[in-house]
Amino acid sequence: MSQSPFHIMTKPVSHQCNLKCDYCFYLEKDAFYPQQSRMSMEMLEEYVRTYIESSPQQHVDFAWQGGEPTLAGLDFYKSAVEFQNKYSAGKRITNSFQTNGIAINHQWAEFFAQHQFLIGLSVDGDASIHDKYRISTNGKPTFERVKHVIGLLLEHKVEFNTLTVVNDANWDKGKQVYQTLKSLGSTHMQFIPVVEQDALQKERFDPTLTQEVTPFSVPKSGYGTFMTDVFDEWVKQDLGKIHIQAFEMLLAQHLGYPAGLCIFSENCGDNLVLEANGDLYSCDHFVYPENKLGNIHSQPMLELAQSKQQKAFGQSKSATLTALCQSCEYLSQCHGGCPKQRIVPVEGETHRQNYLCESYKKLFSHTHKPMASMAKQIASRRH
Repeated sequence: MSQSPFHIMTKPVSHQCNLKCDYCFYLEKDAFYPQQSRMSMEMLEEYVRTYIESSPQQHVDFAWQGGEPTLAGLDFYKSAVEFQNKYSAGKRITNSFQTNGIAINHQWAEFFAQHQFLIGLSVDGDASIHDKYRISTNGKPTFERVKHVIGLLLEHKVEFNTLTVVNDANWDKGKQVYQTLKSLGSTHMQFIPVVEQDALQKERFDPTLTQEVTPFSVPKSGYGTFMTDVFDEWVKQDLGKIHIQAFEMLLAQHLGYPAGLCIFSENCGDNLVLEANGDLYSCDHFVYPENKLGNIHSQPMLELAQSKQQKAFGQSKSATLTALCQSCEYLSQCHGGCPKQRIVPVEGETHRQNYLCESYKKLFSHTHKPMASMAKQIASRRH
């Protein structure tokens, strides 16, 4: 029986960060890891070895996130690369690195370039938008520093993309944000909506707790407004020049391929999270005790990744759709969205609706005709 591929996102310093963004959902993990320091060298080597050995695919990508992963120090990642070379066993190894960029200097940029790290850099818009939430621990704004870091990455020819959190401060400024990212030199963009229930949930996720969301969350239809504004700018002049993750996924769906994003997959469970001490969890958004699969130091990684618990977690996505979802014309594209955002009660329904349902419908309907046209042109060339 063949193994199913899986991907691990690693938190080498857990929730620790040099920023204090109000909308960060991972800072609350200090409830579970209050004394957490960086991943030890012993755990790093064990992780690298077992991840490569356990991966059925020939391409193994190491994704480093946080908190803020640069806090582990440059020497930590030099060791990681050494371990990857030691245990690669002929497999192709790559590294992706999500960062706020604050600590990146020439030494970091040279290292990233030398070892071909793909960098994800967080930018929410121009200074007036970015600096509302993305401030340092001493309260200082960070936009100018991030702008400088982009210059360093471009100077050293480091491949990077920008990750923009769509929130209450920028959901109605899609065109403005898009133009800002272009002016900074970004040619690969990701736009992530922030939706957090307006209640403390440090112990477990409870969708029934409240349907009210935090003030910084994007409005229900706001993400759709943002993305359609971006789409209208992108489709006019930047096809083939600017790559936007969500639009490439939509185009792939029109061409008959499965979604490349877990939130739009029929089921989830293929993207796990490793904490600094080796604890393995079902998902980045479900780092709660009930979703802990075990620790890779005491149990084989493959056994945990393919456990009954993890399979049940992944399959629960399609098993908990509302009847409203199941009858929707966009079900094959959306599949109910991320389970973490299913917090809206529907009269007569056992399960809950995705908070972003209005946004997704707006996005799918707005882009359907041009995407279908693009897919038709691509298909005709392919044949």
